[in-house]
Amino acid sequence: MATSVLSPAKRKIDYPSSDGKPVAESSVHFTCLTEACIGLQRYFRHRPDVFVAGNLLLYYEEDNIKARVAPDVFVVLGVANHDRTSYLLWEEGKVPDFVLEITSRTTKREDQGKKRELYRRLGVGEYWQHDPTGDWLEPPLRGMVLVAGEYEELPGRELADGALAMTSGVLGLELRSGESGLRFHDPVTGRNLLTRAETEAAWERAEQARQTAEARVAELEALLRRERGRDS
Repeated sequence: MATSVLSPAKRKIDYPSSDGKPVAESSVHFTCLTEACIGLQRYFRHRPDVFVAGNLLLYYEEDNIKARVAPDVFVVLGVANHDRTSYLLWEEGKVPDFVLEITSRTTKREDQGKKRELYRRLGVGEYWQHDPTGDWLEPPLRGMVLVAGEYEELPGRELADGALAMTSGVLGLELRSGESGLRFHDPVTGRNLLTRAETEAAWERAEQARQTAEARVAELEALLRRERGRDS
């Protein structure tokens, strides 16, 4: 009688959500990273098919926990917008369309070498580097687009205030590097995406305006009641 041999169940691989490395070299780099990530998350908040992450481990080979990279900021178009502990490329079925690395003294060589080559090989559509201190990149903002399997530098232009500006076709935004740091500019509205401080200030102004309006309404109602009392 023929017998069948069942292959053992495939062992489930645990893909760690942390590589044990610091998020950023300094508070300057951390602020730049978080501002970029939060700004883009806010910009795409109404898009259920756009995922934005910062310093999230991306695994690109199944069953190989060493085949991983943690982009400072990345954006993926065409995948569900929900929280993840890591990004498993073979499950998602889509590589990031946009990657931004915040370059520092300790990451310059890797950002321009190993990571650039990996992103090119994976097929990341746009690869960007920004140096918030202006010490390690010249110019401090570089954008590259993948064309026929190779990265080509995106052209930049100097603005009236001296800032360097480049356009991201993926995001539909302009990246600007100047005295105010890295900013994302929306050409549709003609405005920069708000930073956390600017957002908080706008909320405070809106709340003050609301309170002022409510106080004015209360004053008018009180005045109206007094006038009615005189007439009765």
